[in-house]
Amino acid sequence: MQASSDRHDPEYNHAEISRAIASIDTVTMMELSHENRLATLGYLAASITHEMKQPIAAAVTNAMAGLHWLDRPRPDLDRARAAFDRIVRDGNRASNTLGRIRALIRKAPPQTDRLEINEAILEVIELTCRETTKNAVSVRTDLADGLPLIEGDRVQLQQVALNLIINAVEAMSGVSAGARELLVSTGRTETGDVRVTVRDSGPGVDPDSVNRLFEAFYTTKPSGTGIGLAICRSIVEAHGGRLWVETNQPQGAVFQFTVPAA
Repeated sequence: MQASSDRHDPEYNHAEISRAIASIDTVTMMELSHENRLATLGYLAASITHEMKQPIAAAVTNAMAGLHWLDRPRPDLDRARAAFDRIVRDGNRASNTLGRIRALIRKAPPQTDRLEINEAILEVIELTCRETTKNAVSVRTDLADGLPLIEGDRVQLQQVALNLIINAVEAMSGVSAGARELLVSTGRTETGDVRVTVRDSGPGVDPDSVNRLFEAFYTTKPSGTGIGLAICRSIVEAHGGRLWVETNQPQGAVFQFTVPAA
């Protein structure tokens, strides 16, 4: 990879790099996609730890409560049973969180399934909730009812949503004035495709760089790798959709991607 100073060198041939990335074989692209997921999960380590500690702590509290109700001279079986039911709930919550993280970490060939996009999006938002809270970002959702199922790889599509949300949070973290607002919405296009939109109130996108944001190794972040959005576009296009960015009003950016209905 070239040094960051090379990326701003007029002689640096971005078109050649884009053609080279386009010719990368499927195995190499899968490796890059996996590395990108690991890097993103590393960024979310604190959030993931919090997501795991909460249900475990709740389960311990409910176990102590259940034992308390059983240890009484006349055991209160109804309250004990309610406490143990809550332990089952918390255990399932922890298990589900672990399952989602394991799926993102696991290196496996793409798997095509029929899936409900709103459910997949909500799981991603749950993983990022602590990060958005830490950065004082207000998150809202506007998920359309009755959307058709889509056909694709759940992990890959969640990776796209995860990247877009994290990018939005990072962009807004540098905004000192005004509210930091993130709106994640779903809907249908005029052609019947399912659309996912991530809208932020950050500094927005430089009009001069809009067409290059999805180029491999192009980045506007000091520590960015420049492969996140390139991989996202590759994933979306492999699913028969498209990914693009527009300017938000009055400020910020709007990233959208579409996937055909099953």
